[in-house]
Amino acid sequence: MAFTRKDFLKTTALASFTGAAFGLTGYETKAAPGTIQKIKPKALKAGDTLGLVAPASPIYESSVFEEMLTNLQDLGFNLKLGEYVRSQRGYLAGTDQQRADDLMNMFRDPQVDGVMCIRGGWGCNRILPLLDYDVFKNNPKVFCGFSDITSLHMAMYEKSNLITFHGPVGKSNWNPFTVNAFRQIILDGETPVFEIPEDDKRNFVITPGSIEGKLLGGNLSVLVAMMGSDYLPSFENAILYLEDVGESVYRIDRMLTQLKLAGVLDQISGFVFGKCTNCDAGDNSLTLEQVFDDHIKSLDIPAFYGAMISHEDDNITLPVGLEARVDATKKTIHVLESAVV
Repeated sequence: MAFTRKDFLKTTALASFTGAAFGLTGYETKAAPGTIQKIKPKALKAGDTLGLVAPASPIYESSVFEEMLTNLQDLGFNLKLGEYVRSQRGYLAGTDQQRADDLMNMFRDPQVDGVMCIRGGWGCNRILPLLDYDVFKNNPKVFCGFSDITSLHMAMYEKSNLITFHGPVGKSNWNPFTVNAFRQIILDGETPVFEIPEDDKRNFVITPGSIEGKLLGGNLSVLVAMMGSDYLPSFENAILYLEDVGESVYRIDRMLTQLKLAGVLDQISGFVFGKCTNCDAGDNSLTLEQVFDDHIKSLDIPAFYGAMISHEDDNITLPVGLEARVDATKKTIHVLESAVV
């Protein structure tokens, strides 16, 4: 069942009125001395303009690109395309400078209300030194994407204190599940409890219990590729959420080992792994469960596998850097405060 423009307009009417009434363009939260002041963007509403950028890889098929435009317009958004959003340079959507410029221009443009990445792939790490993080801080907007976009989420949070959103990319499957989660967080400013659907049996508890902390993470491969840079925030008392696709179990083992050796796993207070899609064990392999037992269970922190965070069709939207409660026994993620104003 498609989520139509009519449904979108209906469910966002109140959010639209509230944002317009108070003229909100961004909000810097009050923080205790010595803590980060997190900047929340303005909530999106039907009729707003989404800026589309390709900071990593391109969409190669024109039919897929056009379908993406139709899907986003059907959600009620006006669209503005980055100058280089259709560019192709091998596995990159243009040169590093072109991709960085498109992203910066969308944040500088007062006519653009939110910025969405059309897809992940590879390339965001390459543009991190080319970005002006004061622009993100001074022009807070909804910024959404996942997979390779993990690099930008981590860097924007660390360098700009901006709350961004680990959620759909433009070419995602905008089915009712994904749209509803996106709407709850980014349009309605709700504080939902995200559960695993009853018919999804690909989940298990690693360590029971519940914990509160800031949400940090994303794609495991991308996160590990950032280790040693100054674009990663502190993971002290964070809830680390991860996902990946197409990685053998031994590679998951290797990357978790790297997080352990770098001290990240010793800092976190909770752990959630979404789906590891097409992560085959193969012959003579440990299972994913055994790998998590070796690296995560020994931490004695609430942890579970199977959240709706993945390269699959049904996905939740998580506010990067915001407080949440994870109940590993129930396998739920509860966002504790509104991510938008």
